[in-house]
Amino acid sequence: MSEPVTVPPTGAQRVLDLIATVAIGIAAAALLGLVVVQGWQVFARYVLNDSPSWTEPVTLLLLATAMSLGAATGVHTNRHFGFFLLHDHVRPGMRTAIDVVVQLVVATIGAVLAWWASVLLLDGLHIKAAGAALPQSINYLPLAAGGALMVLFALNRLALALLPHQAAAMEGDR
Repeated sequence: MSEPVTVPPTGAQRVLDLIATVAIGIAAAALLGLVVVQGWQVFARYVLNDSPSWTEPVTLLLLATAMSLGAATGVHTNRHFGFFLLHDHVRPGMRTAIDVVVQLVVATIGAVLAWWASVLLLDGLHIKAAGAALPQSINYLPLAAGGALMVLFALNRLALALLPHQAAAMEGDR
């Protein structure tokens, strides 16, 4: 079995890595914010006996942000759903076909998420959310951004799967 061919990252790959790093940083900050907001909610409700109304909409926004950006970076790092057992037990040409199909499915799902979340975001921007000075549809913003990033990262993975050096590396694994 030969060693896989490693190709130094291009400028575009470095930009995508930076985007993924920023996205995961924002997702981590959203999770931390979620803990703080929910901690305040519990303290205010049970200690101060004065439950703030803004915590629920902010919690939903932070949760949507962490989930959407975390899922998108999972696509970038190839830690998403796939056919890994099947992939490992077929010939190299079939592996490439599986890689292509998986990335096309991920890109399609990301595009649908980005499109419809954008439609829903724009549709509710004029409606004020109950309990917070935010638009009712603000929770769709991270879904739209995460879907767009999923498309970007899946198309990058698709291009990597189709590059000749990848096929050569896979042929050497036979």
